[in-house]
Amino acid sequence: MNASVNEGHSAEANKARRESPYGSGRVSWVDRFGVWLSYRAIRRCLSGENLSVLELGCGYRAKLLLAMCENMKHGEGVDFKVDPALHALEGFKFHEGPIEETLPKIADASFDVVMIISVLEHLWDAPAALAAAKRVLKPGGTLLINVPTWRGKIFLEFAAFRLGVSPRVEMEDHKMYYDKRDLWPLLVKAGFLPSRISLRYHKFGLNLFARCTL
Repeated sequence: MNASVNEGHSAEANKARRESPYGSGRVSWVDRFGVWLSYRAIRRCLSGENLSVLELGCGYRAKLLLAMCENMKHGEGVDFKVDPALHALEGFKFHEGPIEETLPKIADASFDVVMIISVLEHLWDAPAALAAAKRVLKPGGTLLINVPTWRGKIFLEFAAFRLGVSPRVEMEDHKMYYDKRDLWPLLVKAGFLPSRISLRYHKFGLNLFARCTL
C-alpha cells in the first residue's frame, strides 16, 4: 500500500473517531469516576447564580453542563452530536458540529464561564481554541480547563489499551498531553494575564486543572 493510501486511511479513521462524541456509547466506571472528580473541581471554582455557561466538547448527554444548572440562567454546549432530547431543555442551547467550526459563530463577550473539560487534548489547534474561548468570555469571566498530564498518559493508555476499562477510541484521538510548563504559555499567548492563571494537578497527578479569569 503506498503512502498516499495510508494517509487517506489515517485521515478517514481520525474523522470517524472525532465524529463520535464522548458518552454516545458505554461509559466505564473509570470514566464516570473521572467525570465526578472534574465536577468537584469545577464546583470549587463556581460562585454566584444566573451564570451563562458554555461547555466546549459537552459530550452526547452533556452531563457536566446539566449538573451546573443551579448556578446558571443559560447554558450552551458544543459537540459533534448530542442527545436529541437535550434540544428541548429550557434554558439550554446546543450546537452540533466541530468545536473549531462552531466557536467563530459565537458572539464576543457572551459567557460568564467557559469550560473545556478533557477536550483540549483532542484538538489540533489548541492555541486557537483558547484564544476563541477568551474572546467569548465576558469581562471578569472564567475559563476552566481540565487536561491529562504526561504522567496521566501512562495510566490512561494502560487502562485503555491493556485493561480495556477506558474507551480506546478516546486515547487514540489524543493529540497532546500537558504539564504546567506546557499549558501556562498557551494561556498567556491566548491573552490571559499570569496573575489571573491558576494551575494545579489533581486526580492523583494524572490531570491538570486550570482556572483563568479576565
